[in-house]
Amino acid sequence: MTTESTNSTDKRITYDTQDYICLIGFNRADKRNAFDSHMIAQLSEALTRYDNDDNLRCALIFAHGEHFTAGLDLMELQDKWDKGAFEFDNSQIDPWGISGKLRTKPIVVAVQGTCFTAGIELMLNSDVVIASDNCNFAQMEVQRGIMPFGGATVRFVQAAGWQKAMPYLLTGKPFDAQTANKLNLVSEVVTNGTEYERALTLAKEICQSAPLGVQALLSSAQDASRNGAKAALANIHGYLPHLFHSEDAKEGVVAMIERREAEFKGC
Repeated sequence: MTTESTNSTDKRITYDTQDYICLIGFNRADKRNAFDSHMIAQLSEALTRYDNDDNLRCALIFAHGEHFTAGLDLMELQDKWDKGAFEFDNSQIDPWGISGKLRTKPIVVAVQGTCFTAGIELMLNSDVVIASDNCNFAQMEVQRGIMPFGGATVRFVQAAGWQKAMPYLLTGKPFDAQTANKLNLVSEVVTNGTEYERALTLAKEICQSAPLGVQALLSSAQDASRNGAKAALANIHGYLPHLFHSEDAKEGVVAMIERREAEFKGC
């Protein structure tokens, strides 16, 4: 494992690698990992670095301390709404997938304790979410005079359905991990303290799959989510020539014939 911060003087986000896995940690535990402008920028930097590194196949986002995140640090962000705190260009990954470069590789998230507002929206823009059974959630922007702007108005509704989502979006009322599971906001609920190891296990399993196949699959799923099923189905065959002519496709066939685990190289 290698360990370093995205910013040597301000470690709001930690950045580690373990084999093919990128470990991205929220490191503002004294503020319950609330997102201020610096933490947002560093998270984008970490995700962009991960997405651009051909040696990495899956990212695991987790939190140092007892809580995943208390959401946005509204006091620090109050005078930064119109100064680019949530604007990302075409070379940057937006952690919430609203603007910027569309990510090409999968993200697993491990959640514990408090997970409010932007934390939920980060989950909804990820691919696999493992939640501790002690989690408490709330999409409470309407109680602060604003509205969710990190994707919940779309993705929360897509995941849970209109009638299940709106009682929580319109009131900001809290809900627990079991409710989050019923609302399809998380993949699994596990015993408190085991969420990181479970998420790491799933990240390792993802890394055993063919990287090009995983990236094509993710792209097609994102296409459907953003542009609808008809558009995604019309584009699906466009992925095949590159995949079928890849070394990994050949390795997959040989491994099947030889009855062994495939060793994919991502080429």
